[in-house]
Amino acid sequence: MKLLSFTAGDYQRYGAIKEGGVVDLGKRFAAPTLRQLLEAEHLRDVAAVVASASADYSLDDISYAPVIPDPSKIICVGMNYSDHVVEIGRTTTEKPSLFARFPTSQVGHLQPIIRPRVSDRFDYEGELALVIGRAGRHVSRSNALDHVAGYSCYNEGSIRDWQLHTTQFLAGKTFDQSGAFGPWLVTTDEISDPSKLTLETRLNGQTVQHTTTDLLMTDIPDLIVYCSTIMTLLPGDVIVTGTPGGVGGLRKPPLFMKPGDILEVEVSGIGVLRNPVAAETD
Repeated sequence: MKLLSFTAGDYQRYGAIKEGGVVDLGKRFAAPTLRQLLEAEHLRDVAAVVASASADYSLDDISYAPVIPDPSKIICVGMNYSDHVVEIGRTTTEKPSLFARFPTSQVGHLQPIIRPRVSDRFDYEGELALVIGRAGRHVSRSNALDHVAGYSCYNEGSIRDWQLHTTQFLAGKTFDQSGAFGPWLVTTDEISDPSKLTLETRLNGQTVQHTTTDLLMTDIPDLIVYCSTIMTLLPGDVIVTGTPGGVGGLRKPPLFMKPGDILEVEVSGIGVLRNPVAAETD
């Protein structure tokens, strides 16, 4: 299934894709948001509901929101592809490098990502994201994937000069509306092995990143094990698994996003996350 969060009229909703339209699941479950649907363990009931329902909206009638607009945690993984480690001149670490983003830093599919007025070094990072579907602490590798609800595309947009103000990444990683998450969540019944996916990032139609997820240095089960040792992973939590080589700031000459550009992140089996770039106006 493909699940998404969206707005229609003045209301934020969530639903499932069916025959080119959207079945409004908020009308059919007591949970007000997709995160709360996962918390209530209703995901297993969704397929049967969708099978007997007709679409409530066409895709042209909705505005996409981030897949999970209200996660308790967005955990990002740095330096998780060897070609990216090489291009930034760092050495491989034994354990994954983690940092946080906040919900206000992300927008949905087709929504503009914003280059802030304080920088012209707005960089792309195409990534595979996973969403936790079942809570867990001290999760074992053998059942780590049982805690995943599904997978999505992520553009972990980065303000490079602010990222490099100190050794801590957060300042450049969570500017308002600088990243994108979508277009939807593809559930694990359609993606049983997340190590067999292809990831590609395109800027104005030019391929700037290309990799396969079997090249993740810390794979998804081990990321879940590591993160759940530190904290309880909750339904709706997002883990953004890392970007491959090819980021704009390390190209010669650098290739940063500018207003008017179109950035696309495509993951096989999921789809294409597409966002225009706009300048901050407020």
